Order: sequence, then structure tokens, then C-alpha cells
Amino acid sequence: MAKPEDDLSDPVVRNHNNDEEEEEGEQNDDIEDEGEEEEEDKDLESQKAKLRNRFQNFFSRIQHESVPIRVHDVVIKGNTKTKDYLIEAVTASLKDASTIQELFAASSEVNFRLQALEIFDSVKITLDSGPPELPGTANVIVDVVETRSPLLGEIGVFNKGEASSSSLEGTLKYKNMFGYGDLWDGALAYDCDRKAEVSAGVFLPRFKGLVTPVTARLFLQSQDCLKFSSFKERSLGLSLGLFSTRNHDFVYNLAWRTLTDPSRMASSSVRRQLGHGLLSSLKYTFKIDRRNSPLRPTHGFAFVSTTQIGGLAPDSRSLRFLRQELDLRCAIPLGFYRSALNLGISAGVVFPWGSGFSSMPSPLPERFFLGGNLSPVCTLGGPTSLWGFRTRGLGPTEPRRQFQSNPANENTDSGRDHLGGDLAVAVFADFSFDFPSKWLSAKGIHGHFFASAGNVEKLTENAYRNFYLRKFTESFRSSVGVGVVIPTNLFRMELNYCYILKKFGEDCGKSGFRVSFASPS
Repeated sequence: MAKPEDDLSDPVVRNHNNDEEEEEGEQNDDIEDEGEEEEEDKDLESQKAKLRNRFQNFFSRIQHESVPIRVHDVVIKGNTKTKDYLIEAVTASLKDASTIQELFAASSEVNFRLQALEIFDSVKITLDSGPPELPGTANVIVDVVETRSPLLGEIGVFNKGEASSSSLEGTLKYKNMFGYGDLWDGALAYDCDRKAEVSAGVFLPRFKGLVTPVTARLFLQSQDCLKFSSFKERSLGLSLGLFSTRNHDFVYNLAWRTLTDPSRMASSSVRRQLGHGLLSSLKYTFKIDRRNSPLRPTHGFAFVSTTQIGGLAPDSRSLRFLRQELDLRCAIPLGFYRSALNLGISAGVVFPWGSGFSSMPSPLPERFFLGGNLSPVCTLGGPTSLWGFRTRGLGPTEPRRQFQSNPANENTDSGRDHLGGDLAVAVFADFSFDFPSKWLSAKGIHGHFFASAGNVEKLTENAYRNFYLRKFTESFRSSVGVGVVIPTNLFRMELNYCYILKKFGEDCGKSGFRVSFASPS
């Protein structure tokens, strides 16, 4: 007989006749267990094989034919602060899918759009089968993780279409303050043209059922143009983004602008525009960019059209003008050393409107100025820069007022004000290529040869009567050069040698080494 404690410790019923029978029983049990495990392993392998075949057949089917399906439900998880309607609006396109292929594409697009809101650390979309009683249906599970750090600081170098130089900007953002996907930010910006801006704004991806985002921004701008045009500009205003999609942008601007001349040396054309003015304008931008990269495009094309009308306020000081800009780019791959030929042409015209418009001048800050330290390759939006020419370095000029105590050449580069033009055209060609060094190619460092040409002309105050296309094209300024392009995390830097082919007496441009900066427009 076994000891009492053995019966208590082992719940399995045993035969206690003798030890040999116990050993034989244990061996038989082991054999039976091993047989059961082998059968279970075989069943498991068989199930895996069947499941694998089903998946292979399924994926083979969706690759070769359309598989019909209907989305039964979209389940949203993980949002504790973000409003449901915001995510539902983004995911609404999922229910429009009628095939598996369309559902995959819609899920990818929804994932991208949710990530673009910048309020989620991660987004996971899972496709699950629908209820058993509804064959051919699927449930989509959208699982989001809201950002743990709503406060974000950024610093970078950016280009603006109307600027002739890059600006260094620092931004502080607060994400999703009220759960509407709202982004609040404050920003400071400064560029090489002595232009500073302080601004604060809010971005709402969905507002009161509108299908496009809404933006609002308060800004204070100050620019010192004394060196080239004998005036300082200060603007305080509001910018409202009314309509914005991938290709279209519609903005209303309202600003109180002040032009002053602390030097008291401005030319007569500049003095006539000093004082206060009200800018009330609508600006529409149409943009298509199919280039593979905005910093080093090697194939594709881009086109931008910007139309602006000012003078929408019933005030005598309202600046009335029409402004149109066009910009076309094309990148052609050449097939060796990752080389490409970039071609670009841009043009712009500005004209006043209203009673007696033909004899009126256009607003000085709205005119076109060519030159600056921007690279034309990356400056998409209108005529702004030419290699080798300084900021506001070419075009119509006028003598400054001179005093005996302030000679014209004191603290200034010339005794003339650059007035800009009402018509501007600029063209460029850029041939880029990789160096034979693998290390340089891996870092993105490459070389380029370039050529650029352009001109600005006055049309207002009846000057259009003396405009001749042949004369305008013959007076194009031009330059060529070679350089090295060094990309960084913040911007693209060009170390160039520029050679001026053609310029006129009052132009500010010379041959030599120059440094240019650029970032995506």
C-alpha cells in the first residue's frame, strides 16, 4: 500500500498492486501522451498549411481580379480628447470602397491624412471580417494614439514666393488644445533682406462642417529697404485661409501698412508713396508639383499661378491693384551620374485699377524685384532671383534726394533708389550631376552648371506706351556659373562662382563667388 501522503499529492488514480505494474502503467501513459502530441502537432501543421494556402489564394485573387466587399462598420478607438466627428470625417471615404483593392487604397490614404493632422503619435488601421450573418462585409478598426507631447518647437529655413531671400524661422506649436485637431502656434522669422515678422495663428482641419481647413493668422512685419529703395515698411494685419486643398489655395489679407523714410533721402517716386495704406486683398493660388524632389528635382514638372486683387475695402487709402504671377518648371533626367537638366520660366505683372488707373503708379511693395541670395531651382512661385545679382539689384532706378551734409555715396551703395517693375520675366537652366565619389553621392553633395536671365520694366503712369517687346528682351540681364550644392537638414546651400554676361550701369551685380540658400517653397 502506498503512503497516505502519496494519495493526497497525486490526483491521478493509480494501480497499487505492485511497483512493476506502476512502472508499466507509467510507460504506457507516456507512449499514449507522445502519440497524442504527435497527432496534435500534425493537426496544427495541417491547419497552418490550410491557412497558408487560403492566404496565398486570397492574395493571388486580389492581385488578378476585383474582390467585391462592403464596409459594414468603422470602429474608432484610442481617442480620449479628439472629437469623434473629426476622425469620422477623415475616415468617411472608407465606406465608399466597393472592392478589397479600393479598401486597401482608401485605408492607406486615411492613414496618411490622420498622420498629417499632427495630433497622433501613431495610427493603425485593421481590416476585420464583418458579422457572420452578413457575408462579403468587413469592419475597419481605426486605432489612434494621441500625442503625449502637445507642445512642439521647430526651427528651419524657408522660402516665400514673394521674397528674394530665405528666412530663418522659429515656431512654437501647441497641438489639439480643444480636441478639434486645432494647431496653435507663435512664430518669429528673419531673413537676409532685413525683414522681420512676429505672428500667431491657428489651424482648424474641420470647422462647422466645412470640407477644407481654415487658418487665421495675426502678423506684424517690418522690413528695412533703406539700403536699396530708401524706405521702411511696417504692416500689422490678419490673414484668413478661406479654402485650401492640394492644388488650390484661397486667402484673404487685411493689413494696415506704413511706409517711412528716416533718411529723408528718398527719390521723388518713393516719397509719393510714403504714409499709410490699407491692404485688403484676395489671393488665389493654383499649384501642381509633380517633381520627385523640391530641393533637387531630377524628373517631373511644376506649375504655379497666383492671382491677387487688392482694394476690396471702401476706403480712399485702400491699395487698388491686380497682380498675376506664373511659374513653370521642368526636370529632365539624362541617365548618367544622376544628372538632370532643370528648366524654368516665370513671369509677373502688376497694375493699378480704378478711375484714372493708367496714369497711377502701382503700390511700391507689390512690384517685382529681381536678385537676391535664393537659388532659382527651388524658388517656385514667381520671378524673384537671378544668380550673381544682389537683392533688388536690377531694373528701373531714380536718383535720391541729396544734401550737402549727406553725400550720395555715404552709407549707401549708390545714389539711386531701385524702384522695381510692373512687369518681370526670368528664365534659368541648371544642369546637376553627382560627383564620382561614393561618399559625396551618399551625402547628397553634387555639382551643377547654371545660366539665368531676366528683366523688369515699368508699365504704369503711361509708361506702357513706350513699351516694346524687342527692346524688353534685348535688355535682359544674364549670368552663368558653376558650383557645389550641399544639402542639410534645414536647407540647400550652394557655393557658386557666378560670371555676369550682361548688365547695365545701375545694376548691382558682379562676377565672383557667392553663397545661395534655398528650402522648399
